[in-house]
Amino acid sequence: MRTIAVVNAKGGCGKTTIATNLASALAWEGHAVALGDMDPQQSANDWLDQRSEDYPVIEMVNRDGGPLRAPSGTDILILDTPAGIHGTELGHVLRRAETVLIPVLPSPVDMRAAWRFLNQLLELKPVKERQTVVGLIANRVRPQTIIYRELTGFLHDFRIPVVGQLRDTMNYVRAFERGLAVSDLPPYQAWADWEQWEPILGWIRSRKSRGKG
Repeated sequence: MRTIAVVNAKGGCGKTTIATNLASALAWEGHAVALGDMDPQQSANDWLDQRSEDYPVIEMVNRDGGPLRAPSGTDILILDTPAGIHGTELGHVLRRAETVLIPVLPSPVDMRAAWRFLNQLLELKPVKERQTVVGLIANRVRPQTIIYRELTGFLHDFRIPVVGQLRDTMNYVRAFERGLAVSDLPPYQAWADWEQWEPILGWIRSRKSRGKG
């Protein structure tokens, strides 16, 4: 079983949105997907509660904060981690996850927080020894803005691949409220979002996104 964690110590950067949308996209590809909600707010589990049986199944893990044990037969476990993750908890996630995705928002506050977090992350053993591979996602971007250009330059300063960028759109909000993701929406409504997810999914499928462990 492969484990993919969505991580950032800063709250409000879109971890749950990315975790749920990744889970749905991989489920549409035919994988047996489980979603582990580590956040005390339990937003990912609330999303799963709203999800209709008409869409690909995503299994819920640790509804009551129990052990992160995915059901037998799971291909991919996606972890939605809490804000403020650090120390032992972060180390546990990195030792378990083969792949880590880090969303960063185009704002000075978020970029400063990401700078501190990424510098700490790069010094941890699983990342330094490439047992865990990290990819960055520019989230909620508006390409014509100055802050977007600043975010792009900021992300490329790190020795971490920028695997995709996701636009700022209400599609994510409206879908989330119904237990859906953009991959569950019809093409006329979400084709632009599908196109933006393809580079991320392509990286996830590739060997270079997988750790040595």
